Amino acid sequence: MNITDLHAFRGLDPDIRSALLNQIRDLWTHGSTAIEGNTLTLGETKFVIEEGLTVSGKPLKDHQEVMGHARAIELIYAGLNEELTQDRLFDLHRAIQTQVTFDILKPFGAWKREPNGTYAVTADGRQTFIEYAAPEDVPALMADWFDALRRLDRLGLTETEAIDAYAHLHLGFVHIHPFWDGNGRLARLVANLPLLRSGHLPVAIDVKDRKRYIDTLAEYQLALGPPRPENGVWPRTELESGFAAFCRDAYGATRALVDQAHEQQAKRTR
Repeated sequence: MNITDLHAFRGLDPDIRSALLNQIRDLWTHGSTAIEGNTLTLGETKFVIEEGLTVSGKPLKDHQEVMGHARAIELIYAGLNEELTQDRLFDLHRAIQTQVTFDILKPFGAWKREPNGTYAVTADGRQTFIEYAAPEDVPALMADWFDALRRLDRLGLTETEAIDAYAHLHLGFVHIHPFWDGNGRLARLVANLPLLRSGHLPVAIDVKDRKRYIDTLAEYQLALGPPRPENGVWPRTELESGFAAFCRDAYGATRALVDQAHEQQAKRTR
């Protein structure tokens, strides 16, 4: 399977197809890095990726993040005909982790070695802490996650089914939080594999939806507590509906770019 074989590219001239592919790359990269605090705008993200130049006054880290994410997208596309293995996931982690860190407890391309969690505020204003999976539980939990990915990858999913698969895999990945850093960016990359392999373009979450995205994830994680192997990665699937609904709404940004490309193509045939 080639990335240009996806349903959205059918009937498009090569230049319009190429432009749509780049627009998806830029939106995907900008949204995913900006959610984590990257300060580059969408236009600056495009400039950095295409020109390989820096933007005056912006941190070097921000440039490295968008370049790393764009490289990871290319790795995702290049591996569409291959199974996502642990080693390939580690390669993706190395691609997005562009900052040099000399710390044996913060490995590149390996599972985390220390506990991790994050601070959150509940809907009723209560301050709390979200605990992710314990380091010793990560291998077993990620084995379950890979099994779920393989099951979903074998299906020819409709667009809605593929978005729901994305939501399911995304929730599982970020709830485990298997790496010391980069978990959100990786989840937003690899959870898109069922979409891409079913012929659909990826979910690319716009940074304007950042608060709803974070709040919906936190609500899910707080309801479950830290994942444990004996309970499985997804012990209560009924709790996934809120995030699945968010992902279906977020897919509107991808659809808008596809519609724009086909409108441009239609102008050429009038």
